[in-house]
Amino acid sequence: MQALKAKGNRQTIKKLVALKKLAQEDSAYRMATRLHAVILNLEGRPPGDVAKILKVNRTNVPAWIRAWNQYGIDGLLEGHRCGRPAGLSLDEKERLLDIVESGPIAYGYDTGVWTSVIIAKTIENEFGLEYHPGHVRKLLKQIGISFQRPTYRLVKADPVARNKWTRYTYPTLKKKPLKKKR
Repeated sequence: MQALKAKGNRQTIKKLVALKKLAQEDSAYRMATRLHAVILNLEGRPPGDVAKILKVNRTNVPAWIRAWNQYGIDGLLEGHRCGRPAGLSLDEKERLLDIVESGPIAYGYDTGVWTSVIIAKTIENEFGLEYHPGHVRKLLKQIGISFQRPTYRLVKADPVARNKWTRYTYPTLKKKPLKKKR
């Protein structure tokens, strides 16, 4: 079986190199990788070697070359990507941001702190979408909110007794390094 070969000549390679540089400057790294694959193939390298050089799956390179041969540069453009579509639209994310910033009490909860479980319930009530509490944290990060855990303090603790314990009792409980044997 004959190795797949991209269609083109030296001028094509020069144009593709220029396009690859533009793609890299625009942070379109996937497009730059595809262009680089076609360039390497036009220079005479087989698809298997190109895949090793670019550290991509060996099935991708022939697909990119076929797309190049059939559609030209349009065949290398990024199309529809696989995966589940986003749950919340941009407008819904903005609305969620407003709700979270107003606080849980303003929304009707009897707690002063948002939790990922409460936010997941709020998303279900407002938008009709079920989110796992673990994914809520990722969603909060996307909209610019950091998920913070409260620090626990003993409010009713005696500060004098706490300082005494920290200063005298705690050091005796701490592990001490063993002496080196010579």
